[in-house]
Amino acid sequence: MTEQGPTTRQRRLSAELRRLREEAGLTPEQAAGAIGWSRPKLVKIELATSPATVGDVERILSTYGGTDEAVKLALMQLARDVRKRGWWAAYGDVLAGSYAELEDAASHIRIWQVQLIPGLLQTQAYARAIITSGGVTDPEEVARRVEVRLHRQALLVRPDAPRLDIVLAEEVLHRPEPGAMMAEQMHALLAVAERPNVTLRVVPRSAGLFPGVGQGSLITFEFPGPVDLSVAYLETMAGGMYLEDVAQVRRCNVSFDGIAAAALSERASADLIAAVAGVQSKE
Repeated sequence: MTEQGPTTRQRRLSAELRRLREEAGLTPEQAAGAIGWSRPKLVKIELATSPATVGDVERILSTYGGTDEAVKLALMQLARDVRKRGWWAAYGDVLAGSYAELEDAASHIRIWQVQLIPGLLQTQAYARAIITSGGVTDPEEVARRVEVRLHRQALLVRPDAPRLDIVLAEEVLHRPEPGAMMAEQMHALLAVAERPNVTLRVVPRSAGLFPGVGQGSLITFEFPGPVDLSVAYLETMAGGMYLEDVAQVRRCNVSFDGIAAAALSERASADLIAAVAGVQSKE
């Protein structure tokens, strides 16, 4: 699971530099010539295969012109941050750094989950059960993966905690089988839902067909600052897929809005979760 490719910061910076070039009406050849570079150098920066330095960013933006000063400063700061190592670097063997980096930096996270309780809300027992059910049997690796999940949850109580909008399919509340572990997990959901930065809603089975049904889980990340560097993350059978194109992320947000419209209110969702917890407590 160790990642050797570009960091999330690098990909976000590259995508924005490419967008600004296109807005300036320049081809890669024209832009590279105007900057005084070879085309391959610019292309590598735009594809995130080569990191841009602060000087590179300043030179690019000066060439394209018309960039707002706040945007310019934000992109130069992003270039400075590209090589920073977060806490997740120490867990590269069991954690995808790009995802953890997005989660750690986001100011607003929206989650639609159709299979499992999101990692940010999992109890220790639930996390261990999910990890082992996925085929991980080595006790040390299981413990390490559980530790990572619990470490991620620290962002929920930070002074600058992100806003978290979570929508769960009702089926998630019943998987795995009822029992003490799931009852504990339901009570943990209710506790998290009380936090001022968290909204938690459930799409009931009675909703039937609704926008986004059958399309899998979806997570979007929004970031503070003057530049729209939002990212969407899709869970697929082949692994996670990151979408950074503005139009694609916008479509994902529209899908999320449609799903959220089918969900119960926060109060009704809490009542449903409490009812499920009560049933599971008796199992």
